[in-house]
Amino acid sequence: MQGIAHNHARRLSELRLIREPTEGRPAFGTAVSHALLARVAAGNLGATFRLHVAQPVLSFGKQDALEPGFPRAVAAAREAGFAPVLRLAGGRAAVFHEGTLALAHATPETTPREGTRDRFETSSGLLAEAFGRLGVDARVGEVDGEYCPGAWSVNARGEIKLAGIGQRLVTGAAHVGGVVVATGTQRLRDVLVPVYDALGLEWDPATAGSVEDEVAGVTAEAVADAIVAVLGERYELVESRLDQRTLDLAESLTPRHAIEL
Repeated sequence: MQGIAHNHARRLSELRLIREPTEGRPAFGTAVSHALLARVAAGNLGATFRLHVAQPVLSFGKQDALEPGFPRAVAAAREAGFAPVLRLAGGRAAVFHEGTLALAHATPETTPREGTRDRFETSSGLLAEAFGRLGVDARVGEVDGEYCPGAWSVNARGEIKLAGIGQRLVTGAAHVGGVVVATGTQRLRDVLVPVYDALGLEWDPATAGSVEDEVAGVTAEAVADAIVAVLGERYELVESRLDQRTLDLAESLTPRHAIEL
């Protein structure tokens, strides 16, 4: 049995884990994930998972930017203390703050489109398992009326959304990005109400929640540790830091994610 366990451990895929935040420059933080995706696609880096406590950001999608009310939505975000940025993955407006976790998983892919469903399934299942270990009745699926709706959202009891994920595909790689709301439900709702109103999007604020709503006293760090624990059972984790080439590339990509309205 020991030999079987040893052989299984050797078959785990290696995954670089980066838990390093980028504070003070919201658009640069998004650009770092963009840079990691580009470097993985080019073969300069192996599969990389970035997970960190976020800063106050309102992450808008490309569809949001086309709405007539987009300038008002941006102004509402700023008034509430959230920096507006253009997101890397698809979807509608989502919120990050100090009680949320930002995740970005970049993987080399020969035919990225073919694995789209598998990556969604794997990522949502990972989060649901981590939440479950914390004591949440975690399920995968869209809650009727949720913000930034998606079939692969992770919810509690089928009633409140706790996490959302999206994908970005490029030649040679795929990126799964997401937000996990650990704490701070009211702050999330307070900014989304005026932002979604400006964008003309209907949703039910009661569907927005956090892990803390389900598990009293939980912290963002505890939720992050639970996610890393599950990751560690699926991959051979290699603790890493952002290298200078990635940071330099992120610097050049920052204007693509900044909103200057």
